This record gives sequence, structure tokens and C-alpha cells, in this order.
Amino acid sequence: MPAKVSVVIPVYNPGKYIDPCVDSLLGQTLPAEDFEVLFIDDGSTDDSPARLDKLAEEHPHFRVIHIPNSGWPGKPRNIGVSEAEGEYVQFVDQDDYLASDALRRLYEMGHRNGSDIVIGKVASNFRGVPHGVFRANREKCDLSNAPLYDSLTPHKMFRTEFLRDNKIAYPEGKRRLEDQLYMMQAYFPAKVVSILGNYTCYYYSRRDDGQNAGSARIVPSGYYGNLREVLDVVVENTEPGEFRDRLLRRFYRVEMLGRLSEPSVLGYTPEYLDEMCDAIRPLALDFMHDGVHDGLGGLTRLRSTLLRRDDRQGLLRIARFAKSVKATARLEELDWQYDGRIALTVTGRFTHGEDRQPLRLVHRDGRFLLHEEYTKGLLSDGELLDVTDEMDGFKGELSLRNRETAVEWPCPAEFTHEVVELADGSCEVVLRGSGTVTSEAVKGRGRVSRGFWDIWVPMRGLGLVRKARLGADRAPQVDAKCLPAMLGSPARPVIPYFTDPHGNLTLDVAGRAKKLAVYLADRPVLRMPSGKPELRLDLYTATTTSPRTVELTLTSADGQCRTAPATLRPDHSRAHLTIPAQVTGAPEGTAQLAVLLDGPKSPAFPLCDVSVGSGGRIRLERTGLAAVDPLLVRVLTVQRRRAAALNVLRSIGGPLVRRLPPKARKKVRRLAARL
Repeated sequence: MPAKVSVVIPVYNPGKYIDPCVDSLLGQTLPAEDFEVLFIDDGSTDDSPARLDKLAEEHPHFRVIHIPNSGWPGKPRNIGVSEAEGEYVQFVDQDDYLASDALRRLYEMGHRNGSDIVIGKVASNFRGVPHGVFRANREKCDLSNAPLYDSLTPHKMFRTEFLRDNKIAYPEGKRRLEDQLYMMQAYFPAKVVSILGNYTCYYYSRRDDGQNAGSARIVPSGYYGNLREVLDVVVENTEPGEFRDRLLRRFYRVEMLGRLSEPSVLGYTPEYLDEMCDAIRPLALDFMHDGVHDGLGGLTRLRSTLLRRDDRQGLLRIARFAKSVKATARLEELDWQYDGRIALTVTGRFTHGEDRQPLRLVHRDGRFLLHEEYTKGLLSDGELLDVTDEMDGFKGELSLRNRETAVEWPCPAEFTHEVVELADGSCEVVLRGSGTVTSEAVKGRGRVSRGFWDIWVPMRGLGLVRKARLGADRAPQVDAKCLPAMLGSPARPVIPYFTDPHGNLTLDVAGRAKKLAVYLADRPVLRMPSGKPELRLDLYTATTTSPRTVELTLTSADGQCRTAPATLRPDHSRAHLTIPAQVTGAPEGTAQLAVLLDGPKSPAFPLCDVSVGSGGRIRLERTGLAAVDPLLVRVLTVQRRRAAALNVLRSIGGPLVRRLPPKARKKVRRLAARL
């Protein structure tokens, strides 16, 4: 059987940095007989050729092709495509790696849709990631209805015959922007592009020697000569109008004006700034007409105006100002929800300068204008930057980002913008939003992995994108609501906490470093009334939290310690700990009861002192613990009865409902939900 996927990897002197790549390929869930790995050795002079040859001897689905040094990855990739035996080709760089289920998921999505290109979600700890591309899975899309132009790296899965039939190939030899050229040549003829957004497939990893591909400083004349070729492809494949303008605007904003923006432009020597402007300006005049210019965000449009006027010092001035612009976010409310989500209420705004002054606008004659403080001397006398049409472009978002792997997930959130008058007669835009974050599976992704997950608030406005950490500025009532939790099935700890010293909100998921015992230390332990052998911990649980077996310790006054298993289960949003009636071998008298919530090697969480009778019988009535409110007990009792009845209905009615026609099945389920 032919291979499903051919993985093509250009190799040149990678040293140890290829190890994660190789390990990830050996760990793929796609069976080895279903894919091949082609290492195209571009004349390496280290020990890589011998290492790869040995790998190929040990793994029949690995192949190594040795070629004389071409100096760039284009030729090795072309050879890989010509030699590929798979239905699809997946490009991977030597210092990156794939998630274990990446090839299987990407191939299955491509195969069921007949996709020409399949784009998998990526993560990076050093380069920008187009998160907007991966907001959701898209089975079928193309360049006209999806922002594919924001993803121009080649680390995707391509249908092999699509590449061959359309003669899509890399330019060979040393050059820049070959990826952008290749991807635009591929996107235009692609009839079906699929996006896998609910699983992180590809990881870009920063090398500690700083030698990642593309890290070298550009030579402006060559770089922008190569960009002209990319822009020619856009023009050749589009008609004048909004679609062409949108594509050109992307290159103008990123590769051109982006190189004349903060922080990079502020580090240029005067000579290098002149080289950059001399190379960029002719392209702007040739390709970026008013239709492209007018669609830019306010500050980006101002940069475009300055470039058109060849005001190089003006570009530096606006870059210094824009560098000082920050997003700030205040956490107004934090509340756990019944399903294990954390509901957040946020206020956001843009500020600038060391003293965090508001980013000011002027409201005049029904128009909104950027305050003259920022543009005086850059525009003609009396001219202000009109941003009226961009007021709806002020947006806020919530995201959850893994501090170590850089995987980032968007979170459900809604933001509105409000214009607030300031004391001097100017005004600012304030974003007010609410949303939820969770470590558990939601539509669009599975449970997040173990680790530190930081909460961010990305904000957009006037052509700027800024991200703020959330939590350092927060309302006084928030801290008391920041409960540790036990969530999911199997149950695992999730501890929201504020970092030290910055005070930013982070989730420690599955015991990455924080301990439940520490975060429960100052929180109450309550006993259930009527002698029921249960304790109620101030540990949040959701309706979906599964019971978890933990270990109790019983330490007598003379230091003897006995252990016994116990069950931690959810009950009306808190964890209830069922205490065994007796602990075998426990001596009579008073003993300290504790529970190991964080594993056998971590400190126990002390619960209370208990009386131990003959035979190791435990009595909770004399612990001195406060009892749970009787009203809450009644609520818990009713909920337990309802849950038991629901389980019976599901076990009896479920099989019957599944036999009904689809329309009847929906009606019954809607009725059940209302009941």
C-alpha cells in the first residue's frame, strides 16, 4: 500500500536540535507503515549524515537522501516532493517537532475533504503565531473566504499530486521570502483548504544558540526584490478591487510597514534606516494605492502616510510613541461556574508613557480624531488623524496560554467599547467584557495539558495589537473567590493563583507546582450534621468532576500514624470527603485527621482532631468543626435525589430514546432538559 503521508525535512548541521523532531516522528500515532520520513541532507558537515543513516537502518519508514550543499532549504524540499510516495506531503523543519497525533489528524481531515492543503494549529515560544487562523476547525475554505494569507509558513500538509500538477516548487538557492512566494503560489489554485484548529500539531522551538531559520538580519535590497515577486503573484491572480487590496494590505502591513515599526526600527542605524526606506518606498508607490492605504488601522495608516512623504524621522517618532502604548486590564469579578468554568469580568484600555496616561481621542463635529499631542509636527498644520470609522474596531479577547509550550487557546468572551469623557475635554475608549476560561474540554478543544496556563487579554484598536496579563489590577473581592478546584474525569487539581511578585492570574493545572494543601490552608472545613461521616472542604468541584480516591492519615498523640482510603466527591460545588467508620489498628484517644490531596510525597492537609474509640472507630461529632448550614443540607439532599432519579431515567429511557427517529429524539431531549 502507498504511504498516506511523506514527511519532508531539509537537514543541514542540526546537531542536537534535531532530536525533538526525530523523537516526535517516532512517537506518531499514525502507524509506521502509513507514513515515510524523508531527510534531505543538504551537505551537512557535522555527524548528522551518519546519525540519520543509522536511523534509517533501524526504522524502515525513514529514508535519507544526501545532496551537495545548496545553501538553502528550497532545493531539499523540492527533492523531497519529487521523491515522496505519500498521498500527502508534510513539511517539517529540523529544529521543530510535531505533536504525537498530528499526522493522523491532519491526514484524516485532508482525506475526507479531498483537501489540497491542510493547515494544523501551531505554537511557538519565539515567533508570532496567527491565532485568528486557528479559532475553529474549517473543513473546507479557500483564500477568498478565510484569512489564509496570515499563515505563510510551509509547515503544512499538501496533497502531493496537487503540488506536482500545478508545478508548485521552491526557488532554489539563497534568497528571502521563499515561503511567502511558495504559499501564495499554492493558495491561489487550491480548491479546498482545511484548517485543524482544535489540536496543536506543530511546535516551533527557540534554539538556545539563536540560529533558528530566518533569524539573520535582512539585506533590504534583496529582501524587497524578493517581496516584489510575491506581490506580482498576487496581482497576476486577482482583479482590481477589495480582494486584491486585502491581500496586498497584509504584505504592506507586515513585511513593509512592520519593518519600519517598533521595536525593530528603533534599533536601526541611520544608514540602515535609509537602506530600508529606499527599498520599501518604491514597492509602496508601485503596489499600495489608496484602496490599500485607506483600509489600514489608524496608526498604521499614519506610518503609511509618513512613508509616502518620505518622512523618516517621523517614522521613528511614531514608533517611539507606539512602543510606549500598552494594554491594561482590570479584573472586576471572578466566579466559579457549575460546569467548571471561571467567569471573568474585565475592563480594558490603552495607555501610553511611563505614567500610563490614557490614549486620548478628540470628539469634534461628530468625528473622532487622534489627539493632536501624538501627531503634531507629523501632519499638516491643523490636520488630525480621523479614526471615526475605526471605533467599532476596538476589540477585546480572552486567551489561555501555556507558559512552557506556548500553546494558546481563545476563550469565549464578549467585549463592548464605550467612549469615556476625560477631565480635559478629550476622551478615551474603554473596553468592557465578560468571558470564561477553563482547563476542561470545551467545543473546539480537549482538556488542556498539565502546566502553568496564564490568562491574557489581547486588545485591538487603531491598528495596534497589545496583550495584557490579567490580575495585577483587580477588585478587592476577587481574592476570596479564587478557590482551588478539583475538576474533570479523571479528577485533577486546578489552582487559580496570582503570581508573585507581579500578581497575574494563572491556572496551575494537574499539580504542575502548586499544592492543594497550601491553598486550602486558610479555608474552612465543615462537618455534615447528624453524625454523617463526611467533611465539606472549600475545594471547588463541578457537576462533571468524578469521585477520586485519596488517602487519610490518622496520627495519635504518641506519633503513631495509620492510613486509610477515602473518597473525595463533588456535592453542590464543593468536595465532600467521606470518612471511614474506623481505621484498623488506630489506638484509642485523640488523633489528628489529615488527608493527602497532593500525593503520598507531599504534605498532608490537616482536617481536625477526632476521637478514636475501641477498634479504631472514629467520631466526628466532637471535632469542634462548624456544621454545614441546615438549609444547604436540604438543598444537597434534594439534588442527590434528583441526580439519582436522573440516572435511573437515563439508564431506562436512554436506550428507548436512541431508537426514536431523529426529530422525535430531539423533542424528547428538549423536554428532558426543561424538566
